[in-house]
Amino acid sequence: MCTVVVLWRPGHAWPLLLAANRDERLDRAWDPPGAWWPERPGLVGGRDRLGGGSWMAIEDGRVACLLNRPGSLGPAPGKRSRGELPALALAGAPIAAGLYRPFNLVIAGRDGARFVRGDGVELAQWALPAGLSMITAYDPDDRASGRVRAHREAFLTEPSPPDWEPWRAALSDATGPDPVFVPPRDGFGTVCSSVVAWPADGAPAWHFRSGLGAWSVPCLESPAEGAYAGAKPGGVSCDTMDGSGAHTPPHCTSGHPPGPLL
Repeated sequence: MCTVVVLWRPGHAWPLLLAANRDERLDRAWDPPGAWWPERPGLVGGRDRLGGGSWMAIEDGRVACLLNRPGSLGPAPGKRSRGELPALALAGAPIAAGLYRPFNLVIAGRDGARFVRGDGVELAQWALPAGLSMITAYDPDDRASGRVRAHREAFLTEPSPPDWEPWRAALSDATGPDPVFVPPRDGFGTVCSSVVAWPADGAPAWHFRSGLGAWSVPCLESPAEGAYAGAKPGGVSCDTMDGSGAHTPPHCTSGHPPGPLL
């Protein structure tokens, strides 16, 4: 069960903040955020090597995050890989819920956020309200999730850029029976974390880490102001870590204005 937290603040200097932990089998190979899809040069995301898709990607000023619904971990015969869904959502393409195992999707940008639920038969979607929303394997802020009950309050302490520590700490919380950060056990656990921030003007910044390793170098200022040499104006700034915790070169830049929500 993954976790996505969205804070949408219309009119704020930083209208959208998003935090995410990916929980997955530890032996399922993956790559950090990058421009891995030549046919979609503006699409930047983490890549699942097994299915070739992504659990989280950015394109055209929006981010899409994929989560599984309860009891639906892993692939199933006759079903397509859910890793296709972030790219489909960002492209505004139709999604046939029956082709996939149950899933949740969050699509967000500085102009708002939407939640999409596929139950294996039908698709439902609605706008997330201004303020904080926490999504796990259930619907947003559903207290059937022990993680929501125990940990949502920690994300109410809003980061103040360039200080992201409140949410970084919340993403690292491994306490309780349903922790936000799942320690490795039985071949499963939290494999990576992200914090994505959209200023009212300028490029979003993606902060990434593998496991509990070091976070990427923050890229909070507009690339046009020279904050990050690997970015270009209007682009997505990515400076990630590989599995060893060492810095890797910048993986991506993308130069698209914000687009409409799904």
